[in-house]
Amino acid sequence: MRGRNGGRPARRGGAGARHYDAHARFQQEVGQSLLARMDEGGVKEVRSGAGLDLGCGTGFFLPALAPRCETLTGLDLAPGMLAQAALRGSGARLVCGDAEGLPFADQSLDWVFSSLALQWCERPAQAFAELNRVLKPGGQVFFSTLLSGSLWQLREAWRAVDGRDHVNRFLTLPQLQQAARDGGFEAPALCPLTWSLAYPALSGLLRDLKGIGASQVNDERSAGLGHRQRLVRLGEAYERHRQPDGLLAASYEVCLGRLVRR
Repeated sequence: MRGRNGGRPARRGGAGARHYDAHARFQQEVGQSLLARMDEGGVKEVRSGAGLDLGCGTGFFLPALAPRCETLTGLDLAPGMLAQAALRGSGARLVCGDAEGLPFADQSLDWVFSSLALQWCERPAQAFAELNRVLKPGGQVFFSTLLSGSLWQLREAWRAVDGRDHVNRFLTLPQLQQAARDGGFEAPALCPLTWSLAYPALSGLLRDLKGIGASQVNDERSAGLGHRQRLVRLGEAYERHRQPDGLLAASYEVCLGRLVRR
């Protein structure tokens, strides 16, 4: 799972794995909503079949997923993330691997859970094709991913500072639908949602983004006095998004999806 801007995002590098969960409130909320979708899709706490948490990160959701299958695997690209996942005590098998080349046999899985991981794929259609390959007939994928409107306030503020985005680019909903179809899934069930967060100060948002590796705003190559001055200007530009309650708005465009292998 690699960033669409090239290279691997910090969230996948694992360097901040020990502190990731402290900055992952949004990720945890989205994942809880995805678990509810699994219930609606009939994947409840019945210990049968084989499940996969694709892009499991620190393994936050492994304990909740374990009762839904007989054998559970957590896969992530970053060994540091898997080391943290091992501390969960979920009993899941942990595997280091890439969504675009899953290390599993054909038709070996009953379901896949993947929350906020697929957006890092450089070849999303290939990732969906791999999911289609490893699922048994009738198997399901429950996933969440970010769409192109995510963090539009931050992108707008950065453009006012230096004309650049400084925020990762994600697929539009039609592009995501096409990638799923190209991967072999017919009639993908996709639900786009706007997820709104609020912060007392911009520094809180930037700390969270640095902690999860979801943005390029904290590029260490920009450190120094000039960078600090640009951050002051960024804060001034972001003030237009302060709400009547005094908090700064930050929005993510999220897609919750359910795919069925025919």
